[in-house]
Amino acid sequence: MNMITEIVSSFFEALNLVFSGDSFVIDIALRSIYISGFATILALGFGIPIAMIISFREFFGKNIIKWIFNISLGFPTVTLGLMLFLLFSRSGPLGVFGILYTPTGIIIGQSILVTPIMVSFSVSALESVNPEIRNLAKTLGASDFQASIMALIEGAKGVSLAIVGSFNRAVSELGIALMIGGNIRGFTRVLTTTIALETRRGEITQSIAIAIVLLFTIAGVNIVMSLIKRLWLR
Repeated sequence: MNMITEIVSSFFEALNLVFSGDSFVIDIALRSIYISGFATILALGFGIPIAMIISFREFFGKNIIKWIFNISLGFPTVTLGLMLFLLFSRSGPLGVFGILYTPTGIIIGQSILVTPIMVSFSVSALESVNPEIRNLAKTLGASDFQASIMALIEGAKGVSLAIVGSFNRAVSELGIALMIGGNIRGFTRVLTTTIALETRRGEITQSIAIAIVLLFTIAGVNIVMSLIKRLWLR
C-alpha cells in the first residue's frame, strides 16, 4: 500500500516538475532529446545506405551480415560502454580527441548502439516492398539509385518505425550515458543517469518522478513522430 501511495505521489510530483517548468528537469530532458536525437540521425545516415545495399544487392555473405545486425539488436549497453571507454580514455587510441565525458562521446556511443536497429528494421521494410516497383522505375528510365529511392519511399512506413525504435532505445539506455558521459551535472547528465543517481542517494520518490518524466519525454517525441509520419505518408 505504501509503495502504491509513493508511486501515485511521484506521478503527481512528475506532473508538477513538467508543468511548473522546473529548470533542472527541463534541462536534462532537453539534453536527453538532443543527444539521443542526434545519435538517431547519425544512425540514420549510416543505417539507411547499409539497409539499401543489403536489400537491393546480391553479394557473397549477405545473409551473414543480416544475421550479425540482427544479433546485435540485443548488444549490452554496458559492454559497448566499456569498449568505448577504453577507446576514448586518455591512454586509449582515441584519447587524443578528448571525447570521454562529453555529449559527443554519448552521441557516438548511442549511434553505434542503435545502428543495428536502424539497419535490421529498415531491411525488413525494404525487402517487403514489391520488387516490381524498382523494375517499373527502371523501365521508365530511372537509374538504379533512383529506383532504390522509389522503393525507399514506398517502404517509408517501416523505415519510420526504425527511426522511432532507434530513438526509444537511445534515450532509455543507461550504460553508455553513464560510462562515457560521466553523469556531469549541467553537461552530460541525462534522464536515465539522473534516475540512477537519485536511486543511489535513496531519493526513491524523486527517481520515480524522473522516470515518469522520461516516459513523458518518450511518449511526446513518439507522438510528434507519428504526426509527422501521417502528414508525410498521407
